[in-house]
Amino acid sequence: MATRALDPDVPGVSPYVLALRQACRSGSAKLVTRFRSGELAVELRATADSFWAFIRREGQGGLALRVAYLAGDFTFSKEKAEPGEVARLTINSVLGEHLVVFRSGGDAFEHLRVTVRLTPATRTLVPFMPRDLYPLDANDDPLGAKGTVEAGQRGLNAGVLYFRIDEPSFGNVLYFQNLTAMNAYYRATKTKPDGAVGGIWPELGYLIPTPAQSGTPPTDALEAGTEVTLSDAILVFRHDAPPNERESARQFLQMLGVAYKMLDLPGTDYRNWVERSERTLRDLDQAPEATIEHYGHRYIHPYTAAEYPDIMVQMSIVAAIHSWGKWCGEPHPLEAEFKAGLEKFYDPRLKSLRRYLPNVGDDKDADAVDSWYLYHPMLNLGILALDGDGEARKLFLKSIDFGIKAAQHFKYKWPVQYTITDFSVITEEAEADGRGQTDVGGIYAWVMLQAFELTDDKRFLDEARKAIDAAMGLRFNVNYQANLTAWGAAACMRLWRITNEPAYLEQSYVYLGSFFHNCEIWESQLELAVHYKNFLGATCLQDAPYMAIYECFDSFAAFEHYLSDSGPDLEPAARMLIAEYCKYALDRAWYYYPDALPREAVSPKQREANGHVDRKLSFPLEDLYPDGQLAGQVGQEIYGAGAAFIFATRAFHHVEDAPFRLFCDHFLRAMERSGDRTLTITLDGGETCTATLRLVRLKRRKLGKSNVTTLGGDAIRPHEENADMIEYRVPANGRIVLTWE
Repeated sequence: MATRALDPDVPGVSPYVLALRQACRSGSAKLVTRFRSGELAVELRATADSFWAFIRREGQGGLALRVAYLAGDFTFSKEKAEPGEVARLTINSVLGEHLVVFRSGGDAFEHLRVTVRLTPATRTLVPFMPRDLYPLDANDDPLGAKGTVEAGQRGLNAGVLYFRIDEPSFGNVLYFQNLTAMNAYYRATKTKPDGAVGGIWPELGYLIPTPAQSGTPPTDALEAGTEVTLSDAILVFRHDAPPNERESARQFLQMLGVAYKMLDLPGTDYRNWVERSERTLRDLDQAPEATIEHYGHRYIHPYTAAEYPDIMVQMSIVAAIHSWGKWCGEPHPLEAEFKAGLEKFYDPRLKSLRRYLPNVGDDKDADAVDSWYLYHPMLNLGILALDGDGEARKLFLKSIDFGIKAAQHFKYKWPVQYTITDFSVITEEAEADGRGQTDVGGIYAWVMLQAFELTDDKRFLDEARKAIDAAMGLRFNVNYQANLTAWGAAACMRLWRITNEPAYLEQSYVYLGSFFHNCEIWESQLELAVHYKNFLGATCLQDAPYMAIYECFDSFAAFEHYLSDSGPDLEPAARMLIAEYCKYALDRAWYYYPDALPREAVSPKQREANGHVDRKLSFPLEDLYPDGQLAGQVGQEIYGAGAAFIFATRAFHHVEDAPFRLFCDHFLRAMERSGDRTLTITLDGGETCTATLRLVRLKRRKLGKSNVTTLGGDAIRPHEENADMIEYRVPANGRIVLTWE
């Protein structure tokens, strides 16, 4: 028997690769039909145990997509394609009936969507199904194609696979599995799509989750006669492989944007973040579990009645309340009260902020600091300083040089944790990926740019550039913690605005690509997840199994800056994905609050030393899980309570002398009073997306008639209205005109 040497980077191949290779070499794959999508030729063929789509570009190789694995004899028939489809067929086997639908397009990018549904003939156990995607060389040999996988699914995040075929030069491919469509399958088989999309070259794609096998395997079966979706795969193609990581990230965002637009997006619900903010302020002030007194000052507990006061926690709440005060038109008293004790975190010997107060207990290592913890409090101090707070400016500037000293010591590549007194490393790398805190340079750069804006001292600008430059080359491994990655993107965008060097705009796409790679671009209905929403939520860390409220709203705040600094040169897909993330955050984040969840969905126990959950307090839980585990296992996160203030002050807008407050789930780029009762509003979201605009009646006022038109004069009818509100669904990009009586 002939043998073939494998590429040294390929550890081995499975029987499924060899079976495909043999079928291609022997010509036994029976042609069923063919169609074209732009320059791509697609052939549907049947082999002994599988049905395939072969996707080729002439002379440049292609892909074999396993549409259905039948594990036995089968018959098939072509059906009449419905509108929007290029092919439809049914496959009958001992398993039952597969319905396979193909859709394709290719305006800017060729794309193919293949949806596979199965109606089982009997109660069916699913012990194993092979992966579905195999690169091919020009001779249809899966062992002859060479390429690189840039990114695969991480945990329960988006089911994405991003790769390129270099030999032959087929180009770039994004494979996206719409996991939302398979909820019924996951529930029936009691499985979850954890890392389901990925593989090892040349066997890639989706590995349908199946129950763990053992001497007594699970008996969770697909019901006879009940149709379930087995796969909903979207493939997007580019013919030219990117020359560098920045262009690769931009193409990833472009191609992800194409796939995103093909999804049936979940709806969103209006959330009253103003009322939530008022409740949060009351609880911060009055609940004994929220604060503790030291040195004659009030400090915030990180968790409900638990953990020592912490500078990051204190500054996070102070900065958020500061935003609330600006929105209200006058400072809230709690801002000054919580600021009063900030100086106690400052160590005059080190000339640095410390994580803990001087009287922290012996059970804490007072000198240990996570790398990002040094800079995030400074970021929030910078926000206050730039708004004219003299004391914040003083504390910020007298802490900044130590922050620079730390960055220079670590050569802008920070470990996970170190000792603040001598920079000795406590934890060098995260166990999950063998790297340090890879995105700390992003938040450091943002802090340096704040210092540059405050002082006009060029050394701060130089430091920002050094930090961003040092992160180049990390590709899709930039993300350590979601909000730090978002601030890194914002820093790149700001650097581009200051320096006019395109590399910084392009580098922002690397941060964004890594961020959205770590987003759950699907809506889970697994277990307790039926009680909350997770669509477009980012997992808080690169290896975390959950979404966290702090990372959610802090990323939201960073993205506001990113879009504000951007302009027409911004990649449209990046603009759309950011706007959509923020839109869904305004709805999804509501479910972190325990009073928004049924009791049975909240964990009765929290992580040791993280206190307890009190459903009466308007403080969010830290953790929500896409696989439907109990929420709040980590704790009730008081330091995440700033979420309500950030969402309220960005989404709700005062309109002078109007009987309403204006809510919009997109950032408003401009709002101009163009008449006594007329507003011209500019939105900056995705070009094909929809925004919600709501007129919310003010107390003791009455809503009259209102009208919304596009700038071209097209009237938009209310989507919903009652005595307390009028809601419109408007284009997310462009200008609209609102008038009222």
